[in-house]
Amino acid sequence: MPLKRTISVMLGKGSVNHNSRKFKAENIDAERTSQNITYCNEPIKQVYHNLFNDALQRYNDKQKRADRRIDNYYEKIRTGKQEKLFYEVILQIGSKDNMAAISKDGQLAAKVLDEYMQDFQQRNPNMRVFSAHLHMDEATPHLHIDFVPFATGSKRGLDTRVSFKQALAEQGFAGGARGDTEWSQWVRSEKEQLSQVMERHDIQWEQLGTHDEHLSVMNYKKEQRTKEVKALEKSISKIQNQQLEVQAVDKIEAKPVPLSSKVMLSQEDYKTLTTAAKKYVAQENKKSKLQKLLDAANRKIAQLEKKVSDLLKSIAELTKQLDQYRSVRGQLSVGALKQENAELKKSNALYKSIIEQHGLGRLLGKSKSQRQERDSR
Repeated sequence: MPLKRTISVMLGKGSVNHNSRKFKAENIDAERTSQNITYCNEPIKQVYHNLFNDALQRYNDKQKRADRRIDNYYEKIRTGKQEKLFYEVILQIGSKDNMAAISKDGQLAAKVLDEYMQDFQQRNPNMRVFSAHLHMDEATPHLHIDFVPFATGSKRGLDTRVSFKQALAEQGFAGGARGDTEWSQWVRSEKEQLSQVMERHDIQWEQLGTHDEHLSVMNYKKEQRTKEVKALEKSISKIQNQQLEVQAVDKIEAKPVPLSSKVMLSQEDYKTLTTAAKKYVAQENKKSKLQKLLDAANRKIAQLEKKVSDLLKSIAELTKQLDQYRSVRGQLSVGALKQENAELKKSNALYKSIIEQHGLGRLLGKSKSQRQERDSR
């Protein structure tokens, strides 16, 4: 039976010296520090130079006023308030109670996180990772990934500039309804990527949350599969357009060679013909593969749509049960009040009969008049 573990993804404080162990906190077990993995640890200033120097030069060349030129883009971002110099994300599987670093399961968690990290930069081209560490000398194995988010093709300021929001947008996370931000979409995507690695190691992703949160994940998966289908359809369309080049071969005319059964082509026509033939074979093979992928993606979307439909039905049924519960509870409350009211009326009648029986009504009336007179003073 596979393990079930949660996935945690959070923004960190970005303490590079702590992550690289130049500074060691009290919760560090120094005897296990040698088990840590350092994937990269580059000077951030150099990363800024590599990323933005060309764009900075293009920007400054356009400026006619000296006061609008930027001498040092790193310092501009560091001292500014619009963007952070870099961001840090921390990923963890399970908790110290079920994935302790010193346990066998903790070692398995480290293996999963290490495998996940291998494709992180390739999967996130707009997040330039300059510092990344897997820590095994704390309670639970976890990853610290520090990166500079950047966007290209900007019409304002540098054409390549620091922007977390735009970096995510360029990677396909555009944001949606309230709460469905670029960040939340990206987190769901990365959790999905990590869960796939976990599955290869017989660890099941334990998703703790409400039906709405689970439904959000299902909708996200559906959106991702829809994007895949659109990409595949675009590829197939491109191949079909390229096949028009093959049709142009029909227009090539072969001229007979005098006193021979052979025919001849111009050098240009021969080159066109051979190139088109090669393209045709390659395109047919690629189209067949893409069609299979497209069919599989469509089947996956149908499955996800059914799951979403089932979840919506489940939520509707829970809502109905909750309404019924509230209605029954309300009826019980009304019934209890009616019973209490009847008992009070009964008691009131008893007290009234005792007062009348002993002739106390006149005295009570007089006492009431005296209190009213006193209060009026």
